[in-house]
Amino acid sequence: MPLTMAGTGIVNTIKKVGGKQETKKFLENLGFVIGGEVIVVSQIRGSLIVKVRESRVAINKDMANKIMI
Repeated sequence: MPLTMAGTGIVNTIKKVGGKQETKKFLENLGFVIGGEVIVVSQIRGSLIVKVRESRVAINKDMANKIMI
């Protein structure tokens, strides 16, 4: 399922990162790699604040839909 459907505060494992090659590279640089853990901290109007690799990152709904957990 896409990251946008994840519950707040639950540890999820990244299964797949989709999108164009440049999008995948951008997300990998932020820490969204297959097998990595991600926690949704909060959702505001579709955008997400997530914790990945001990950092908090804000991503929009389109990017979050490309990350499968």
